[in-house]
Amino acid sequence: MQQRVGLARGLANDPDILLMDEAFSALDPLIRKDMQQELLELQSRVKKTIVFITHDLDEALRIGDRIALMKDGVIVQIGTPEEILIQPANKYVERFVEDVDLSKVLTAAHVMRQPETVRPERGPRVALQLMRDSGIFSLYVVDKEMKLLGVITAEDAAQALKDNKSILEVTRREIPRVQPETLLNDFFELISETHLPVAVVDESDKLKGIVIKGAVLSALAGNAVPEGDGS
Repeated sequence: MQQRVGLARGLANDPDILLMDEAFSALDPLIRKDMQQELLELQSRVKKTIVFITHDLDEALRIGDRIALMKDGVIVQIGTPEEILIQPANKYVERFVEDVDLSKVLTAAHVMRQPETVRPERGPRVALQLMRDSGIFSLYVVDKEMKLLGVITAEDAAQALKDNKSILEVTRREIPRVQPETLLNDFFELISETHLPVAVVDESDKLKGIVIKGAVLSALAGNAVPEGDGS
């Protein structure tokens, strides 16, 4: 509670920049995590620039938009959490982050790729042609606002063409989906159990991207997201 009161006092003067020096270091792990979440929620409302000093890398990765790493009083790297982890500037930074579990830091947004889509009115023949042209075996069905309706496979489209059905009549509605901020660690089981890429959607169910297994494995290995599809 003293930490909450101290934070409230700091905000009471409506400063442009708030400096927090090891603000949560004396707290036990559960309360510390609660305070970190409270700080994130508060910052999203008041929109203040906060300079947060910490020796805890996990804390920096959890709450920092940009992180500055220092050695002997000199800044050795400044970047987003992802840049720090994936592209360490030197051996010091590399050693500093080597034990971090990337699956608890990287999100679906970090590894998603652009999906191949089709609108229902295009018809199954067009869907099949799009799949042939792109060398893939499934398309995500979306409306004009990019709201996700489902997925259609090459087999589904061929059957629809044979039975004179529309795309919507054969669209698979139950497909795996996560939100952009979902941590990789939180959907390992989901992506391992499906043969389709995982759809990334926002709160309005608009399709933002897809995550394939290869992209997750590559990101956890510290590599760039692969260009191959894997659909």
